[in-house]
Amino acid sequence: MQTLTLPPTAALSGDVTIPGSKSISNRALLLAALAEGRTRIRNLLDSDDTRYMRSALDALGVYTETLGDELLVQGKAGPLVRGDLSLTLDLGLAGTAYRPLAAALTAGSGRFVLDGIARMRERPVAPLVDGLRQLGASIDYLGAEGFPPIRVTGTGLAGGTVHMPGDISSQFLTSLLMAAPLARGPVQVIIDGEQVSKPYLAITEHLMHRFGVSISHDDYQRFEITPAVYRAPETFMVEGDASSASYFLAAGAIAGDGVTVIGVGRDSVQGDVAFVDVLEAMGARVTREPERITVKPGTLTGVDLDLNAIPDAAMTLAVLALFASGTTTIRNIHNWRVKETDRLAAMSTELRKLGASVVEGVDFITITPPERLVSARIDTYGDHRMAMCFSLACLGGVPVTINDPDCVSKTFPDYFERFEALRR
Repeated sequence: MQTLTLPPTAALSGDVTIPGSKSISNRALLLAALAEGRTRIRNLLDSDDTRYMRSALDALGVYTETLGDELLVQGKAGPLVRGDLSLTLDLGLAGTAYRPLAAALTAGSGRFVLDGIARMRERPVAPLVDGLRQLGASIDYLGAEGFPPIRVTGTGLAGGTVHMPGDISSQFLTSLLMAAPLARGPVQVIIDGEQVSKPYLAITEHLMHRFGVSISHDDYQRFEITPAVYRAPETFMVEGDASSASYFLAAGAIAGDGVTVIGVGRDSVQGDVAFVDVLEAMGARVTREPERITVKPGTLTGVDLDLNAIPDAAMTLAVLALFASGTTTIRNIHNWRVKETDRLAAMSTELRKLGASVVEGVDFITITPPERLVSARIDTYGDHRMAMCFSLACLGGVPVTINDPDCVSKTFPDYFERFEALRR
């Protein structure tokens, strides 16, 4: 196994341009493939997750062409497959490719097996499958009930009313919503319980609108979608990834002359931009501009927050808590347990290695920092965000070794190079 040791670092300071958002990139790729016309996508993230999506679209016959720093996508003006096609699609650990493609493929014809790596087979897909079946989709489990791999037989979507749970992941609803306009009749989605991660649904709504389809909803609890054809916006610019920006923004809050992230700002459609509100609540100094954010150090104090809306950026707070006075509690994050790893358990284990006192609950974590951090070897569990979050620990005056640092290729392949460039 490869390792990377980060030496004790006084601060990160300077400017960093953030690569394109994973969430936006894979949504844009799929919607461009479904749309009528050609879309030129700019600042598309080049990472494992987007490569899995692009590879799948290529296998499904979607024409794409790289033109300089743009990707040209020729849309299908409807379902991805209309003929007799049989394929197995390996989607690795890319949930933002697996779930939306599973939904989209039900709207056309053909037979498709969707699979991935071992951890993907542990990530639930039942809420999406159940929802699609209520619209007339034909989907079978090929392994454990409720989990990948699945076989999709394209029979079209009839439309109708769907009941879906909202307390596990917003990706299930996002996937169904993006496929819903392809149904033969109107679709109504009713969410049972409280919907988690609403800002990610706002991204979905924004992108569907950019591709010419509007949806109506009642505070993300009831949705109405009518049949429609997506239309290419000709050019689509992918914002910088707000989740990826959180690591550099947190570093700016700890020490040094400040860090400015470029490519995401106060006009962002991504919910994780709200992480800067968390930084301000802790005592950091924040300057917001339309397409950039600057964070400078302040006197950091612990916070007690419900961060269900920004679960990815909440991980960054868990490590930043090591640099704050007092205790930090992060609440309503049960969905950490169904991500690339069980992030609640993983975060608790690795924070303790650094000397923190940690209480792990069913849906919360409480962190009390030690007087001084302890040098540690951090396990990443194949989870890109674990690797990036714990890189911040070297700002505590101790060397930190990251096991399997290449797992960051999922969303931010050159993260550690960008990190090194800001080291002071």
